[in-house]
Amino acid sequence: MDLRVGLGVDAHAFVEGVQLVIGGVAIEHPRGLAGHSDGDVIAHALIDALLGAAGLGDIGTLFQSGDERYRDASSLDLLRQAYEKVRGVGFELVNADCVLVGEEPRIAGLRDEMCERLAQALGVEKGRVTVRATTTDGLGFSGRREGLAAQAVALLTRSG
Repeated sequence: MDLRVGLGVDAHAFVEGVQLVIGGVAIEHPRGLAGHSDGDVIAHALIDALLGAAGLGDIGTLFQSGDERYRDASSLDLLRQAYEKVRGVGFELVNADCVLVGEEPRIAGLRDEMCERLAQALGVEKGRVTVRATTTDGLGFSGRREGLAAQAVALLTRSG
């Protein structure tokens, strides 16, 4: 069995006047995340995990931040496109696990919706994608509530 593991990490600063989107879900919050697209740290980390596992580089190579086509883009659309590339080289997702790192917002009541949105973007069953969260107990930029970070790991298998 040909299995591949990829790890993705992303971080964005909080900014005023932007909608907060995490795991494909718009969240009521006074600040959103700075980014060329919608700044969804979970989706971005998952994209990097998928691309890394398939040996296809990283999110910045596929969706360059200077490219106006991706300004304010939905990260779920970017995730869908990235996974099409992964499938195009013969891999499919076994499972993915995503972790949000930050003191706020609390996402416990939104995790199922996040898992569903991410899985839909990938065209897989909801049970293949998990979303969790942790804090840094006040340490670092996320602990000071300056932004959020995310990590994701993806396990791929060779198709067919």
